[in-house]
Amino acid sequence: MSDNSSNSDATKRIAAIDLGTNSFHAVLVDIYPDGSFRTVNKLKEMVILAEKGLEDRLSREAMDRGLEALKRIKFLCDSHHVETILAYATSAIREAENGGDFIEEAEEETGIRIRAISGKMEAELIGIAIRYSIDLKDEMVLMADIGGGSVEFIIGNNQKFIYYNSLKLGVARMAAAFVNSDPIEDKDIDHLQKHYREELAEVLKLAKEHHVKTIIGSSGTMENIAEMVAHKNSLPTKMSLNELEFSTVDFKDLYTNFIKLDKSQRLDQKGLEEKRVDIINPGMVLVNFLVDELKLETFKISEAALREGMIMNFITNKKEQLNLDLVANFKDPRRRSVFELLRKCNWAEAHSQHVARFALQLFDEFKQELKLEESDRELLEFAALLHDIGYYISYRKHHKHALYLIRYSDLLGFKEDEINIMANVARYHRKSAPHKRHKRYRKLNKANRNRVKKLSAILRIADGLDRSHYQNVQKLEIEHKDETVHLRITTQADPELEIWGTLRKADLLEKLIGKTIKVFQAEEKTTP
Repeated sequence: MSDNSSNSDATKRIAAIDLGTNSFHAVLVDIYPDGSFRTVNKLKEMVILAEKGLEDRLSREAMDRGLEALKRIKFLCDSHHVETILAYATSAIREAENGGDFIEEAEEETGIRIRAISGKMEAELIGIAIRYSIDLKDEMVLMADIGGGSVEFIIGNNQKFIYYNSLKLGVARMAAAFVNSDPIEDKDIDHLQKHYREELAEVLKLAKEHHVKTIIGSSGTMENIAEMVAHKNSLPTKMSLNELEFSTVDFKDLYTNFIKLDKSQRLDQKGLEEKRVDIINPGMVLVNFLVDELKLETFKISEAALREGMIMNFITNKKEQLNLDLVANFKDPRRRSVFELLRKCNWAEAHSQHVARFALQLFDEFKQELKLEESDRELLEFAALLHDIGYYISYRKHHKHALYLIRYSDLLGFKEDEINIMANVARYHRKSAPHKRHKRYRKLNKANRNRVKKLSAILRIADGLDRSHYQNVQKLEIEHKDETVHLRITTQADPELEIWGTLRKADLLEKLIGKTIKVFQAEEKTTP
């Protein structure tokens, strides 16, 4: 959830961590005096606590994955000077007989205090978040958050909740217990439906009594269903999934074909995340069951879920004023208009300046190898300074929002081609590399597409070098060795997050220069 308020006087910065069955999600937000909040950063770590379905104990390997994920999240929080960390454990941890051991180890190793909340509290917080993010009316609706271990159900409207609870019907749990075939066979579907009918008796009864016709879904499974429906029906999801609405007929059209697919065919399904390919079917069957039983008519999607509920639950607490004052004056109209846009978008100054510095260093190093012109250097610098301004709209897809803001902000002193190059370079600082299937990139001529590819390859590395947004990397040294390029970084704290962030974005530059990139921590020099 983000707020587009131009007020830069945040009262407090907090982090909310949802320790789920499949993944740990952390969101860092600034809270403002009017009660709104804006996303600063997010980190999602796949941990797969239920690697063989939910069992009585967490395996040592699963606990270690969880601890490593929390260490990275804690480092990110420290990098952003987070004042308060809220960490709530859900289904897998609260049910495991050694869940307490994991919570204890986590506090000892990271300092993060984890609260294992009840399923009922989890459902209530999700309901609060959905009610905040979706324009509910007097009509009673069914809200459903389908996780790996549990599903939270809430029945309510804009005034009250008449039911909220967490039931052990998560997709990882159901896949392990009921799915024995691929594609899923009719008998497995029948067993799932029978189980759902038994477990959901109270939910179905109340929903029917209150004539519920709308289901609002949140979190991964429901968002993936929405993405698949949106792709199939060309629905607009470029800016946000929040408030996306479609009919149950649209869902049924998707379900009828999707449920027949095997794993390899599901992997090709647009909108479905690869990590959900093995566990999505029980979720599809559950949603289809609810549609049939309740004769539902409409779907809506909420991008807000447990984390946002945790934040909203916290908002009424402490308020400590933070003041940010960004001032920049330049005679050059190009630089001046860039910095005016940066100020309007409440830019992350320290991070953006740091990334720009590394981008220019990398440009100078690879200029000849990539056959770049000196005029490209300034465009890269501006793209680096502007790469995160999409946060001003929302964290989700902020790289695409950056492209939009740069293209439509009437930057002075630039030719149209230059603006399009900067916008596209900023857009490709994260996620996928430039590709002709992307409309704005495809519209560039061949020469400018090549420029974008080369400059974005550099920016991706530069941004990875400050993955923590903490300016942890103090010095970068570049050394060419035969078929490899060595990046040696001097850091003020542990380098793991920056090494990870750099290597996961290095593939495009490696392809362009035909060399492997390796990242090392520089050895500390000791005086004799």
